[in-house]
Amino acid sequence: MNKPNKEVIIGIMSGTSLDGVDLAACQFEMDGGQIKYSIIAAETIDYSTQWKNELVNAHLLGGAQLIELNSKLGNYLGEITNSFIRRNELKSTLISSHGHTILHQPDKGFTYQIGSGACIAATTGINTICDFRSTDIALGGQGAPLVPIGDKLLFRNYEACLNLGGIANISYHQNNKRIAFDICPVNMALNFFASRLNLDYDNRGEIASSGIIDKELLSILNEIHFYNQEGPKSLGKEWFEKHFLSVVADYEKENNIKTADILCTLVEHIAIQHSNVFSNANIKGPVLVTGGGALNEFLISRIKSNSNTEIFIPEKSLINYKEALIFALLGWLNIRNEINTLSSATGARKDSIGGAYYKGN
Repeated sequence: MNKPNKEVIIGIMSGTSLDGVDLAACQFEMDGGQIKYSIIAAETIDYSTQWKNELVNAHLLGGAQLIELNSKLGNYLGEITNSFIRRNELKSTLISSHGHTILHQPDKGFTYQIGSGACIAATTGINTICDFRSTDIALGGQGAPLVPIGDKLLFRNYEACLNLGGIANISYHQNNKRIAFDICPVNMALNFFASRLNLDYDNRGEIASSGIIDKELLSILNEIHFYNQEGPKSLGKEWFEKHFLSVVADYEKENNIKTADILCTLVEHIAIQHSNVFSNANIKGPVLVTGGGALNEFLISRIKSNSNTEIFIPEKSLINYKEALIFALLGWLNIRNEINTLSSATGARKDSIGGAYYKGN
């Protein structure tokens, strides 16, 4: 296969925090052995209440219903991509879609992201790559995180890259290899409790900042077994509900604790877990921080207060669209027949080229 030197690729990302669908039209080109990128256009399409309800409960569906939802979401992603292309007068030869994670149990040998690539390709008429995690899972890996290849190739000037999404994950270079793993729940947890107050999220962390840390709950959360495991390691919705949310719910049932105090305690817990990671890996910075949590001023202030690591918050477009950018990159690497999944990050037997390809009509 000839390696295209320059492509406009649309990266699509739907995260566990259910903020919406991120679309980024990206251009990549080789320049002296280095990859240069530009984000030509980017938007976030908010999920409707109906879509949020369907996705948040999707892991409870039976097999036939889940397969139906897979196609339904694929058609929807194709439709919003068509609108995105028209609005921005784009010409693209490839769509690279992460899909929406419904099931993630690498210890049992499977992961499942819905949003059918076949339906996206059929709806848009554009070649589509999706299902980036399955090959790595088949090779004994976690199927996550996938972003570290992008951190390595596009953001090498930073000592580490941290994404504060539904789940926090970090990647950094150490001992001649890229290390990466999930740290802890972030927006998945914070948004859940903000919803108790009929809010989609706690804007800038204002509610959390008004609360008081519950030291007993904080101690219980910091003792969760996952934090003492060696990487590579990854988290999913199933783990969150069973091992994290249930812990908070049980404590809340036995104690009279306000939602603002829960949020404040969760922020401190997240900050402590990040401080532990920085300390254990001797990360001094600068650390590039992206994802929705980078806009939570109270969370960022607590992360800074708990560590001596230099934190760098980039421009808003990179905060919001770095993951969509990197999934566009994964697609670009795939069509160039180049490695896009690092075994040092996932624990697989070897590096691989992830992604299933569907021809547009």
